[in-house]
Amino acid sequence: MSKRALCVGINKFKNYSDATLHGCVNDANEMSDLLQGSVGLGASEVKILTDADATKDHIISELSDMVAGAKAGKYKYLAFSLSSHGTQVPDLSGDEADRADEAFCPHDLAQKGDVWDPNHVIVDDELSSLFSDIPKDVLLEVFLDTCHSGTGLKAIDMLLDRRVRYLPPPSIAAFRDLAGRRQRGVNRALLEKGMLHHVLWAACRADQTSADAKIGTTWHGAFTYFFAQRVRKDKAQPRKTTLTLVRHDLREGHYGQMPQLEGESKNKAVGVGAAG
Repeated sequence: MSKRALCVGINKFKNYSDATLHGCVNDANEMSDLLQGSVGLGASEVKILTDADATKDHIISELSDMVAGAKAGKYKYLAFSLSSHGTQVPDLSGDEADRADEAFCPHDLAQKGDVWDPNHVIVDDELSSLFSDIPKDVLLEVFLDTCHSGTGLKAIDMLLDRRVRYLPPPSIAAFRDLAGRRQRGVNRALLEKGMLHHVLWAACRADQTSADAKIGTTWHGAFTYFFAQRVRKDKAQPRKTTLTLVRHDLREGHYGQMPQLEGESKNKAVGVGAAG
């Protein structure tokens, strides 16, 4: 059985030039190289979408093809990495009136009235519904280097070459509508759909920001950079060990984010569970 991966990185946003990031495209290429070199995917098994190619429709179409292939028995391992801005929307499913849903910004992010246009923003519920169709014998591994709250900005980030990967709601009305809502966290969105056979890596807690940072001479997502370093150093170590080491590296670099790991994480190395 073969494997499939989609690696997405968005630095530039069609309608928001002032929201430009610097390290997300590098992250997508980094994750593609990592999945090929350390997990064993072939070059033809990895799709990279960056900037103008990374529209909502294109991202969802590629993910839908991956899920359909898994349902048809073609794949036993799927990987999805996304580096971009995160944002928030009121709960769109209506099951909890006081909840805020996490969302992700594609290249074509757009506003409709006072809120984000649902045709141009990717909400966690959409991903969880899509991924819930993946057969239980297929391992899904998701890597999210985004953030979903602007409240975690640390003063030190303002002194260094760093930006937060967060866009606030597009209007005062939308911002006020989110005030006081509880954040569920994208990990809960996946788990609520009964997705038991998955691994989710998130660059920070739901109430934190993730850093778009200049490390050395190039820009990266801080989480993606240190994660890739640790996996390349020892690709066989358990995921929980990798998490501990990446958290250590981020603390040493004075980053205020705490990466999260959910799912089948305790005794398996990154990529284990994929068929050869």
